[in-house]
Amino acid sequence: MISTAFAQGAAPAPSGGDILIQFIPFILIFVVMWFLILRPQQKRAKAHQEMVKGVRRGDTIVTSGGFIAKVTRVIDDNEVEAEIAEGVRVRIVRSTIADVRAKSEPVKSEGEAAGK
Repeated sequence: MISTAFAQGAAPAPSGGDILIQFIPFILIFVVMWFLILRPQQKRAKAHQEMVKGVRRGDTIVTSGGFIAKVTRVIDDNEVEAEIAEGVRVRIVRSTIADVRAKSEPVKSEGEAAGK
């Protein structure tokens, strides 16, 4: 029969190659997650940031609260003033703009208007 000491023999220690093979599935999962989830999300966030940065007077916007408004004035880099109803103007933080529905024509400068 087999002695108890022989049956309880120590398992060999894993070598450097075995550890690398054990981590390959985790590395592959991370790479797949990067290309399928993280990278497209970063692209959408960058596109949204550019869209919000490009908001100007006359644009129709949708806020994250669901209001549809027309931009009447750009106050600074963080705020715009928008008209949500006839004669009702509110200040909106740019980060709460969810969508720009209608882009207006660029505002003509006085030099361009006088030249025509």
